[in-house]
Amino acid sequence: MALDGAFLYAVKSELMFLIGSRVDKIHQPSREEIVISLRAKGGMQKLFISANAGSARVHITKKSIENPKSPPMFCMLMRKHIGCGKLVNIRQDGLERILFLDFEAVNELGDLVIITVACEIMGRCSNIILVNQEGRIIDSIKRVDEEMSRERPVLPGMRYEAPPRDNRLSLFTCTREQLSDALRNSPNAELSKALIRTFEGISPVVAREWTFYAGRGGDLTTADISRIAEDRLFEAVQNTKTALTEGKCRFCTLTDKQGLLKDFSFIRIDQYGFLMTLKEQPSACDTLDSFFSERDAIARMKQRSSDLFRLLVNLTERISRRLEIQKQELKQSADREQLKLCGDLISANIYQMEKGMNEITVQNFYDESCPDITIKLDPRLTPSQNMQRYFADYRKAVTAEKKLTELIAKGEEELSYIDSVFDALTRTNGEDEVMQIKAELAEQGYVKSVSMKGRQQPKSLPPIEYESPSGYRILVGRNNVQNDKLTLKTAEKSDIWLHTKDIPGSHVIICTNGGVPDDETILFAARIAARHSKAANSAQVPVDYVPVKFVKKPSGAKPGKVIFTNNRTVYVTPAEI
Repeated sequence: MALDGAFLYAVKSELMFLIGSRVDKIHQPSREEIVISLRAKGGMQKLFISANAGSARVHITKKSIENPKSPPMFCMLMRKHIGCGKLVNIRQDGLERILFLDFEAVNELGDLVIITVACEIMGRCSNIILVNQEGRIIDSIKRVDEEMSRERPVLPGMRYEAPPRDNRLSLFTCTREQLSDALRNSPNAELSKALIRTFEGISPVVAREWTFYAGRGGDLTTADISRIAEDRLFEAVQNTKTALTEGKCRFCTLTDKQGLLKDFSFIRIDQYGFLMTLKEQPSACDTLDSFFSERDAIARMKQRSSDLFRLLVNLTERISRRLEIQKQELKQSADREQLKLCGDLISANIYQMEKGMNEITVQNFYDESCPDITIKLDPRLTPSQNMQRYFADYRKAVTAEKKLTELIAKGEEELSYIDSVFDALTRTNGEDEVMQIKAELAEQGYVKSVSMKGRQQPKSLPPIEYESPSGYRILVGRNNVQNDKLTLKTAEKSDIWLHTKDIPGSHVIICTNGGVPDDETILFAARIAARHSKAANSAQVPVDYVPVKFVKKPSGAKPGKVIFTNNRTVYVTPAEI
């Protein structure tokens, strides 16, 4: 990520208005995160500090963050030392990735002291360190002993020392001659990598953007850079300096073609061309807040959806195995008439039998040719008991056929339902949609229902909406529960209902407003129905369509399951959406 010293400088500039504000509350929502609520002139502000290796940062946040019931020890320590304190200064040494927050607080003796919170934003070495007035470490959110780092242990009671600082150029004071000398001292190196080694607080994305500007889109090395390119490079450095010092930064986030957040910056990024989508942000804090909150939401969605995918795969395998066993048992019960025949023949020839016989051969007088048939017997049973055993097995097989037929039908319906949930899950676009599917599965008893007391409820999202070329409104359900609501409650009787034929997918409604949609609209809606189905990547997909008045929901049916009559079918290619 591009949270370098230069970006941190922009964050510091935005936070300066907090000087003079007082600490209201301190929370520690997770092991490596601190939230300090400050009473500022413009109202309450939440200062978010993270020492997480993958998302270390400092910024004002507007997001609501869930806190643990009992505060951790480091949180209690911060409350003790800076609770009700006043923020008196925010410092940064050059463009180092450390922000020092100085708080004026009252100690145990009633004296005013300065307590510093050192926010070190350095990747896996990130930390939040509480330092007293004498420069001694009170404690840190991540303690570092000598076994972890011999060069710089961080333990209570030790003197706080900043990490070793490299001798690099500052873009605030760099001259044209210093830049030329630095490039000559890095022969035959990629220009962007040489710039990272040369300048303090510059991330790879900024260095590549400078190179992109200097070379007019071409790659450059320190060996072949021309005088003109070097001039353009110095111009890019000066532009960056001006943006930081005069508050003219252009904050932005970068998103790839798949919609995944990739990077952020305080200057406009043009090096990726059409490979990335650039979205401008109003401030440095808003950039960090939106970038990391959205990225964390995507990560949570992936985790939850992967858990649900795994659950649905396991359910599918378990139901399929059970169905296979039941079908085998049903196949075996097909021989029940043979059992009844054996019982009848034993009854007719019981006078020939005696206890201890293993088998008996008799004529099958139920067959016109009266062939001989050999019947197996249990020698431990009497002739009458053998006859009763065959009749009992026959009745059991009859009952088994009836029960197994019902169980197989229910199992196949359940398998179809799980398949429809799996299909809906593959088309989710946000955490709320995943949570709604999880709630649906909990309602059906497939997952444990989680109490939402004290938690943020997932948003009830509306159906996906399209407009046909003829101006008709087309609604698409996001999941099975919404499919039911859309078809059975929202839609009018005269509206048109569409669904892929015998293929899991969303319910689609053409809102007719009492009119009759043209063929083009029906084909357009059918293509949308095909896209929002398991057959989205197929060439020719059958789609049923029928007025909503002919669509009914069977009593006790699973969510999304309906029956319909008077339907027509069209074959379409899924729409490109």
